[in-house]
This record gives sequence, C-alpha cells and structure tokens, in this order.
Amino acid sequence: MIGEELLEKFESEAVFLKGTSKSSVKGETKASLNRRGNELLNNGDVENARRIFITTGYSDGLSRTGDFYKKKGQLIDALRMYWVAHDKKKSSELCMELSLFIKGLLAEDKNIWE
Repeated sequence: MIGEELLEKFESEAVFLKGTSKSSVKGETKASLNRRGNELLNNGDVENARRIFITTGYSDGLSRTGDFYKKKGQLIDALRMYWVAHDKKKSSELCMELSLFIKGLLAEDKNIWE
C-alpha cells in the first residue's frame, strides 16, 4: 500500500514516527505496569497511559490509545499509536482515510484557483 511505503520512509528518517524496540521490562513488572496503564487509560489519563504502554511495548494498550485519539479527531496521534503497536489493519485504514482527506483538500484547492 502506498501510504505504508511512505510512512516507512519517514520512520527510517525518524521524522514522523518514533519506533520502539523490544521492551526490557519483563515479567510481573511489565504486567503491573500494563495494569496501571489500563487503569490510567480507563480513568482518562491518556498521556500517562501512553507513556507506560510505550515503555512496556503493550500493543493492545497502544492500539486502544490510538482509538482514543481517533475519536478525539487527533488522527496523526492515532496513526502514531497504531504504527508503534504494529496494528497494520488500523494503521492501513487510517492511512486510507487521511489520503482521501488530502486528496479532497487538493481538489478543493485546485477548484479555488480555476
């Protein structure tokens, strides 16, 4: 898909998306942090939950954080979370939505100047 290829170029240049490596947090510590992150997310403290999920590499938490951002209309932040979570389905769908949006903007701009 074209959008994914474009994002991969940005990722390698560290311009747009911050990738994560495998978490060094293991075992019960990781589970405890993920529970805390879930609690924070459920209570609306999205930013601290996001920080925990990035630290632990908890893909489900990252994806749900992306869902929160998407509902709030923060599509770039949502895309970042989906991408870091390796949620290809949601990131591909959002890339398609954003590309259609940009295409619409370009068409409007073209019509204004004609």
